[in-house]
Amino acid sequence: MLRMASMAFLVSVALTACDTAPSSRASTAQTPAATAGAMTQTSPAPAGSMSQGSPATVMNGMLVGPNQMTLYVFDRDATGSGKSVCNGGCATNWPPLMAPPGAQPIGDWSVITRDDGASQWAYKGRPLYYWVKDGKPGDMTGDGVGNAWRVARP
Repeated sequence: MLRMASMAFLVSVALTACDTAPSSRASTAQTPAATAGAMTQTSPAPAGSMSQGSPATVMNGMLVGPNQMTLYVFDRDATGSGKSVCNGGCATNWPPLMAPPGAQPIGDWSVITRDDGASQWAYKGRPLYYWVKDGKPGDMTGDGVGNAWRVARP
């Protein structure tokens, strides 16, 4: 039951993120995304995916994942290297924003290959991560951790 409710929420968020064109139709219902803050930019949909969902959006001036959780960049990742240096235990605490197989770069979005062969989204050449200690959308408790982690911003 919880899984179905979670999926319904994610689908509604994905559909909200895809509808970025201005509309003349009035809407009385607000989605959780609308009440959390205005999304101003959408990232590319994964290539070959059935869904039009985005790996990230801009909300309140920062990048957030499809679950609306804050995304971070790691200062030790070399911009544009196509590589993440956060693996193993680091990736346990800083889960990567994974890209599906076959995802293609578009605009400022690129796909890097991790040490384990999995694909990860990068924005402007910087791999993106979540912070395991953020508990809810809008949390930014990872900002400044170890003086090496920063909130990802467009």
